[in-house]
Amino acid sequence: MIGATLARPLQAGTAAVGEFIDEFFAERLERAARHGDDYVRLWESARDGAAGGKRIRPELVLAAHAAYAGSSTTEAVRLAAAFELLHTAFLMHDDVIDHDLVRRGAPNVAGRFALESIDRGLPADWAHEYGEASAILAGDLLISGALRVVAELEAPRVVRRAVLEIVDECVFLAAAGEHADVRQAVRHAGDAPGERDILAMIENKTASYSFSAPLQAGAMLGGASAASVARLGEIGRHLGVAFQLRDDVLGVYGSVEVTGKSALSDLREGKETLLIAYAREHPDWAQAAAGFGTPELDDAEAARLRSAIESSGARERVERLIDERCAAAVDAITGSDLPQGLHEALTLTARACVERAR
Repeated sequence: MIGATLARPLQAGTAAVGEFIDEFFAERLERAARHGDDYVRLWESARDGAAGGKRIRPELVLAAHAAYAGSSTTEAVRLAAAFELLHTAFLMHDDVIDHDLVRRGAPNVAGRFALESIDRGLPADWAHEYGEASAILAGDLLISGALRVVAELEAPRVVRRAVLEIVDECVFLAAAGEHADVRQAVRHAGDAPGERDILAMIENKTASYSFSAPLQAGAMLGGASAASVARLGEIGRHLGVAFQLRDDVLGVYGSVEVTGKSALSDLREGKETLLIAYAREHPDWAQAAAGFGTPELDDAEAARLRSAIESSGARERVERLIDERCAAAVDAITGSDLPQGLHEALTLTARACVERAR
């Protein structure tokens, strides 16, 4: 797990992040009680959605901040928590876009409200609409909450403004990436995304808010120079792309016992990853592609798709690109003046992107 590369020196900090998030939701739940039980349940489901994650982004914030400030502070913890709230919000919106009702093995916000409505005797189509509307609103509330946390950081005005700009830009880019991802998923014949399209989508949707922005914001709050902040953005982009490409490979070839995710879901969904873009260039793909993107895809058809991806050379090409992106990250780390502790942590993170199994 990639977060484990930073976990040991930051256990106290990440525990404080969890405490802040608990306090955040407790205050919102108290306010929500004035507006009825349904609104309380909305905030409860949002709180539950924020539990159980790897907390990669908070760890990166705290690592970058401590490297420049010397130690974690209350304000760094608040900033780290803001990124976790953003992450939770994006997952909620992503589930709505994908029409998913389950997250981490349990009903997500949309699923909880849909199931409750069905239990009350409401028609299924109305119940699902209500569930998705609830998830959209919960995500909106968490984005708003995260931005408020950042705006209220106790820091010099110029620093607070710079951190807020980093956070605002990562939200802006994540929406651009998500929008492109949806467009690629509803492609028309002859309009399938290519390598450049997919890599640009990954940089915007994943790399920015998951790696670049947490590193940059933490460093900025800790007093890093503009040059160091810019270099961390570059490192984060390479790490984020490598992380997502590994995720895409695991989505097709991973074991559900290890990853917690079925290796059929991406193929059934017709997810347009770089694996598929590369495979599509080879004749072997055309012979197996009929099952791609069909909800009825079974294990035998999935095996044919995996075989076609392998024989096309697509998996090898993606693995090579993961290696290249991680090497680029290490080169950027090595050629920088980053503090030694951050230098070592990010180098370990780059290696974890190559080696991780979940």
